[in-house]
Amino acid sequence: MNPVTDALDPADMREQYRTTELTVADLAPEPIEQFTRWFTAVATSPAIHEPNAMVVSTATPDGRPSSRTVLLKHYDEAGFVFYTNYSSRKGGELAANPYISLLFPWHPLARQVIVTGRAVRTGRDETVAYFRTRPHGSQLGAWASHQSSVIASREELLARYEELAARYPADEQVPVPPEWGGFRVVPDTVEFWQGHENRLHDRLRYVRAEDGADKWRVERLSP
Repeated sequence: MNPVTDALDPADMREQYRTTELTVADLAPEPIEQFTRWFTAVATSPAIHEPNAMVVSTATPDGRPSSRTVLLKHYDEAGFVFYTNYSSRKGGELAANPYISLLFPWHPLARQVIVTGRAVRTGRDETVAYFRTRPHGSQLGAWASHQSSVIASREELLARYEELAARYPADEQVPVPPEWGGFRVVPDTVEFWQGHENRLHDRLRYVRAEDGADKWRVERLSP
């Protein structure tokens, strides 16, 4: 048996998307309101697991990209917020190159949202306020994990966590790690993708005005 030739062929995997047409007339005047409409729909759909999961893509100054799945924790007219270790790979790449892309892959509903823009750090007060809402174990985990660094074993990570759990029991406040905090993605473009039969998808993209004002134009992209 050849494990390669006997494997499932991804070229044979096909699905026809059957959805209603998405027109410019259907869209909200600005992208955050439109995102709210779609996010509300997916958040109430039993077909979507973790609707706030998004693929975050960053790049080094010389253009070497990296991607990972991160959870959206807040959004409003100012942008989309997630939290991480600033010393992680994405944190280091964003410090050197603030341009970023977010992808919300809501495949069961044949929808995607793609955001491009710039990442800026959240204020410390905002970071602390969010950190206080995290479960106690997640707060300890933020200290235990030196994110993206090489470790010898999982046992090393667990030992570090147990040491922290003894130092900060459940009834004691965990301080916010100094290297841990939020990024707010200020969007320049927000694309709403709706799948259709025969790969004739709808792709409607909001583009911010060149003067940086909160004015948007909408353009349709070929699928």
